[in-house]
Formats: sequence, C-alpha cells, structure tokens
Amino acid sequence: MTENNNIITTETQRVESRSKQKRRPQAKKNKDKLRLIPLGGLGEIGKNLTVFEYKDDIVLVDCGLKFPDDSMFGIDIVLPDFTYILENKDKVRGVFITHGHEDHIGGLVYLLKKINIPIYATKFTMGLIDKKLKEHGLLTKTERIIVKPKERIDVGEFNVEFIRVNHSIADAVGLCIKCPAATVVHTGDFKIDYHPIGGEVIDLQRFAKIGSQGVDLLMSDSTNVEGAGFTPSESTVGPTLYNLFRGAPGRIIVTSFASNVHRIQQIIDAAVEYNRKVIICGRSMENVTEVAMDLGYLNVPPNVLIELKDIKKYKEKELAIITTGSQGEPMAALGRMALGEHRHLKIQKGDMVIISASPVPGNEKMVSEVINKLVELGSDVVYGRFAEIHVSGHAKQEELKLMITLVKPKHFLPIHGESRMLMKHAELAHNVGMKKDNTFIGENGNIFEIDKRSVQVVGKTQAEAILVDGLGVGDIGNIVLNDRKRLSEDGLFIVVCTMHKGKAISGPDIISRGFVYVRESEDLINDAREEVKKALLSCENKGIVDWNSIKNVIREALFKFLYEKTQRKPMILPILMEV
Repeated sequence: MTENNNIITTETQRVESRSKQKRRPQAKKNKDKLRLIPLGGLGEIGKNLTVFEYKDDIVLVDCGLKFPDDSMFGIDIVLPDFTYILENKDKVRGVFITHGHEDHIGGLVYLLKKINIPIYATKFTMGLIDKKLKEHGLLTKTERIIVKPKERIDVGEFNVEFIRVNHSIADAVGLCIKCPAATVVHTGDFKIDYHPIGGEVIDLQRFAKIGSQGVDLLMSDSTNVEGAGFTPSESTVGPTLYNLFRGAPGRIIVTSFASNVHRIQQIIDAAVEYNRKVIICGRSMENVTEVAMDLGYLNVPPNVLIELKDIKKYKEKELAIITTGSQGEPMAALGRMALGEHRHLKIQKGDMVIISASPVPGNEKMVSEVINKLVELGSDVVYGRFAEIHVSGHAKQEELKLMITLVKPKHFLPIHGESRMLMKHAELAHNVGMKKDNTFIGENGNIFEIDKRSVQVVGKTQAEAILVDGLGVGDIGNIVLNDRKRLSEDGLFIVVCTMHKGKAISGPDIISRGFVYVRESEDLINDAREEVKKALLSCENKGIVDWNSIKNVIREALFKFLYEKTQRKPMILPILMEV
C-alpha cells in the first residue's frame, strides 16, 4: 500500500445534463444476469474501459484514452463516454487496472474528478497512476489499493482475481471476474514470453485452472492478431543492442516507448557493458524511470546516470542517451533534435540513433519524416527494417489460440482492436472449436447480458468519443470539428460592414486568412467587395432588415462568386456593426 491511501469524501462533480441529446434505448435490466458494457476498445485501439454490473454493484476495468487522428484538428486526447457510469455512480465499487499504458490509465483522472472510487492495481501500475493523481491534485483524495498477481478482491457481489501476464510494460495482469451469474476472463493486453526480462512468466497454469472450472466469457486482446506464429521474447532485443553498442564510435541515442522499462533496462545494461554514461531525456521517460527505480523495477548501477547539463564533461564515445520520440512526435525530445530545436542536444555526424520501437498505426509518416531529418543531419539511423531492435508486447495468432484453448470459454468476445482485428480474432476462435453462434463482434456501448447458459446483446447505451481540447472536456463536437476542417482546407473570408437603419454606410471591408494573400489578389478582393454591395442593395430594395437574413444573403452571394473564381469553399463570416 502506498502512502496517502485514505479517501477524503468530496461531493462528486454534478453531471452535466445530456437530456437534450437523443438517448439510445436501453434494455430493462435482468437482475439475475451479469451486465457487461464496453465503453471503449472495440473497433479501435485505445480508451479502453469496460463496465461490469450485477444487481446493485458495478466494477470497472481500465480507464484509458487514445490520441486524436488527423481529422481531429486541435484535439489533445480522446476519452471514453462516462455517462452510463455517472448515471449509476452510487453502484460503482472500484476500477481494476490491467497495466499502466496510457490507453488503459490515461482517462482515470478525468473520471475521478467526477466520481470518487477506489483504484485496484499492481505495484508498478499504481506508481504510474500516482504520478497522474499528484499532477491533478487527486492523490490524497483517492483510495489506492495495491494488489499482487494471484490475489483476489471481493467488492460487493464481485470477486476479482489478478493473473500475471507478459506485456511491454512491467506488472501487467489479466483478470478473472466472478459474480453469482457468470465468470468472465479478461486477458488485458498480453503476450506469452517464456524468457521475459525479470523472470515473471505469464501464469498459463492459472488460466488453465480457471478454464477447467468453467468460464462463461473470454475477452481477449486482438491488437496483434494479424501476425502469424508467436511474438518473440523481449530478451531477444538485448543481443542486438549489445552488437550495436560494441561497434559505435560516437554517441548513441536510443528512443523507445517510455513505459517499456524492460527495454530501458536492456539499454542501460548495454551502456554499462561498454562503459557509457546514460542520460535520460524527455519528460515521460524521466517520470517512468524515476518510478521504476524507486519501486525496484529498474536496476541502475551507481554513477551510471548523469544529468543532461553535464554532457560536455564526457567524450562522445562515453555517452548513451535514452529519449522519448519513438513515434515521430514533433514536440518529443528526438523530434526536437531532428528539427535542430533541442536546447542541449544537437545531432551531428557520427551519432548513432536507434529507434527501438515500431510505429503505431497512423504514425508511420511522422516516424519516416524524423528518420529522414536525422539522416540529413549526418547520423546513422538504425530502425526495424535493418535490425531486430524491437518486439511487440501483444500476442500473435498461435498465442491467442493457446489462450482460447486453455480457458475453454463457452462464449468469446475479442477486444482491444480495430474491426478487422476483432473479426480475425473471432475467426481464430472458430478454428480452435468455438461455435460461431457463441462468438461476438461487439461495438462500444453494446449492452451484453451474461449467465451460465447464454450471452445476448440486449441494447445499447451512449458511448461517444469525448474530445479534450485544452481545459475543455466534451465541449467540442462534430460541428466545431467540421468548421476546423473547412478552415484548414480553404481558409476564412471575413466581410465587415457598418450599418445604420438597415443600410450600409461604410465598407464592406474584407479580411482573408488562409484563403488568398490579399496584396496579391486585389482584383479578386475588389470584385468580391462589389458582390457584397450588390447583395446589400438587394436586401435594401426588398426591405430586408433582419441581420441574420442579410448575413445569409451575403454568404450565399460570396460563396457562389468565390467558387466560380477559385473552385474553393472558404468559410465566409459576415460581420455587421450598427452605428
């Protein structure tokens, strides 16, 4: 148990009413069945959150976020919809966390600001959560219970058991969730690693034992289902790193996922072997390594770590830098190095940059751009195409089939993947004997009811993506995003007129942003101004004095004119001022 574990009861933030939105119909609850509602993680990778409800008790599994795609202009992160949870907040007994990746813990602080519930997690996972709680002023207000693998927790009508799994982060677990109605096994994100760093092998025996006792539903990770065979062990990366360190004449800069402490450990081991000092660079990398060292998950010999400010005290061949930026993020440390914008680190000829990660789907272009810039600056870039310097943390097909075979579920629900992945995983289940009628391809918001005999989808609840932009949570919707999209594509065209008693007495003045450069398009601007004058005169002749009507006439006239002249559709914003 970590310090400050007491709950300070506070009035939960009142839920903003969504009664104005059209509600999806919800099925009447069957008190004798387990109700399961995935609010994230189906048909997508990220923002994992699942509701388990039996009678008057609810437990949650994970509470993550996902990062915005290219169409979400200006959005910082995407959260699951908490509406169902908040509407039933008096029933919620706690949230059980499978591991410490952002797509499983990143949404916690946003939920805890609305409802105060206990968190159950393993030691390292809780250490990462504590960092977030402290940043948001929630550390002393939240009850945090550290749980070990094989431990069972009773909460209300539920019994939840933590089961050791392997993943690309320490202390990952799956869950066995039992209530009088049904038994569900939730794998979390996992792989089967027989030679893991740290020696903590997945507890296949426990999965098999639970399977022999009867499992009504298996929920299993689908992220890597398109890969044939087995995922290689994390320990296979070490020899490659040693070979690269052995032959490097200058500085070595390695980027990886900050949460992969096993990878960081192997990088540090290689640096120690070849007498290099290690610099940790990047906020998230610094936070994770600090937690890992404090809790004993990272073994760093004395005098190996040095501060970035002391870099000039050492020769280039004596330095190894572990940094953020494996996904090509422009604001991460490696991205700023590639752009020449890092205050302390400048890429130079002779540097070896090792990208010990694979691009997350959608990030391939950003990673490629960073690699190109690094090469142009004279560095030797080593990435997955040329060396085995990364292995996935997710199970491939043979491991997934083994999990299904061991657990022997009556019913199967693939999770944590895009639609094609879920369907491929269901196909694998059929290949190892699962009946098609007992396999489900779900959607976020589906309401499943489960008992010893059947699983049925009985309705759907609200499960929209909640967009976070700065301090605004959920105040950005499709209309705003569409406006941002239009602004990004064709720009803004502003018309300003001064009116008196329904007549224009000054203007129209025109301001263009992102559409045309005014000084080089004088003829177009002058012609547009004449179109506005015609529109105003038309309104005057027809006796139109309502400002909204006048704006619409201006907007329609300009839209037609500008499209004919440019084949573009800028956002047109008329502004009328009364004197």
